[in-house]
Amino acid sequence: MARFTATARQYTAAVRILVLFTVLLGVAYPLAVTAVAQVPGLKSRADGSLVTTGGQVVGSRLIGQPFTDAKGNALVQYLQTRPSAAGTGATGYDPTASGASNLGPESVLDTLPDPAKPGDTGKQSLLTQVCTRSQTVGALEGVDGARPFCTPGGVGAVLAVFHAGPGYQGPITRVVSVNEACPAQPFLADYQGVTVQCATFGPDYTAGQVVPIRGSAPAHPAVPADAVTASGSGLDPDISPAYARLQAARVAKARGVGLGQVLAVIDKHTSGRDLGFLGEPRVNALQVNLDLDRSYPYHTG
Repeated sequence: MARFTATARQYTAAVRILVLFTVLLGVAYPLAVTAVAQVPGLKSRADGSLVTTGGQVVGSRLIGQPFTDAKGNALVQYLQTRPSAAGTGATGYDPTASGASNLGPESVLDTLPDPAKPGDTGKQSLLTQVCTRSQTVGALEGVDGARPFCTPGGVGAVLAVFHAGPGYQGPITRVVSVNEACPAQPFLADYQGVTVQCATFGPDYTAGQVVPIRGSAPAHPAVPADAVTASGSGLDPDISPAYARLQAARVAKARGVGLGQVLAVIDKHTSGRDLGFLGEPRVNALQVNLDLDRSYPYHTG
């Protein structure tokens, strides 16, 4: 009986502690934090830094969004944001799927489409994604989209070099442009005297020596890095001043205004480094686009 009474007291104390901490940490603390968040000056940030136009929420200063049509094509009157790996859609920027592609510099070999599976598109390496995006942005902005280690066709310029000896020893016997599926014409005719072949689905080209080819593209491409790579969160609302200014001529032409007018709006929404030394200067694409809509409305037709 004494043992039962002691056990009951222990369970009773445990239940009291559970109820106490549930009230304190599960009710009182969240309510207190919510109340503090509604203090003027904090409310906007606590509510998500939402941006409204005409009484309607059009976005957030903290979360990026695409400025494309229903097919994913860029709307020429707007600054475009950087690519996003958040979500499985064509444009990303899904706040519920924030994250990166988790592909790194070693991701240079594509998975080619399986011809036995209709509709199979394969899987692009990070290098080919960057090359393809650079070509697309270059065409949109009227600049050269060439980048080092990219083919003129917009895929990774990577060879698989096979040797006669074990490992990478002995004379070269075969060279394959691994990211260019047959019947494509390889970007390089020959490598060290050996004809370069196009790639086919199935073979394991990693058995050869993987050799990226730099090519003749400039060291500093016309298309900035943030135009072709996603942020770690996939939700970055900002772009670099270089990417914003690259787009200014297109936006000015679409809206029928002078280049200087668009650049002035971009400069207005350009932020410097935090505390003067952290991070890089940045441009909030949403704020620029909304300002352009107010100042220089876009007219179709």
